[in-house]
Amino acid sequence: MYLSRVEIDTNDRQKISDLTHLGSYHNWVEQSFPDEVKQGTRLRHLWRIDEFSNKKYLLLVSKNKPKLNNLERYGVPYTAATKDYDRFLNQLVEGKKYRFRLTANPTYRITDSKSGKSRVVPHITILQQTNWLLERTKKHGFEIVRDSEEVYKLNISERDWPRLRRKGNHLIKLSRVTFDGILQITDLSKFKLALINGIGREKAYGMGLLTVIPLEK
Repeated sequence: MYLSRVEIDTNDRQKISDLTHLGSYHNWVEQSFPDEVKQGTRLRHLWRIDEFSNKKYLLLVSKNKPKLNNLERYGVPYTAATKDYDRFLNQLVEGKKYRFRLTANPTYRITDSKSGKSRVVPHITILQQTNWLLERTKKHGFEIVRDSEEVYKLNISERDWPRLRRKGNHLIKLSRVTFDGILQITDLSKFKLALINGIGREKAYGMGLLTVIPLEK
């Protein structure tokens, strides 16, 4: 596995003019793996948009290395970089605490009592979105660290509704929520799978990527 990052060239409006919706970002990610495109292979590439110090970055987890020239298509020249992610994964320790970030699409399914048909709808409130994550931690091999019995070390740092162009040129909006906090690994095997495979829906469109860094000593 590989972890890659590139700074998005937000100062060049013409250069990034194609990045008008989540599908265009998805296409950017896919085109960064030309060998997969040529072979007709559709591997899952987890990605998200991060912002630090007024700069935006495309962060990417993938089985294969992306082509850095392609990754810099909308990026600042010479800012694309790739690291061996397996080496980091092998250093994770069950029971240890880490700072984390997760950008996700918190949703739930409702079923019409008359027709029996179901549909997926987004959680709207901060409480609903927070509970959505808390309900999934055990399944993915971690727990959120608490300050007290009722207060978690968990914060929603961003909530927005980016657009996605579906087939037929139909625009929809997806709920995108970024969680930051401190977690503790409870099941290392499940946790590694969460880092590799993501959490929640809409993984192809910038949701689901969980990353961690060790707590400073």
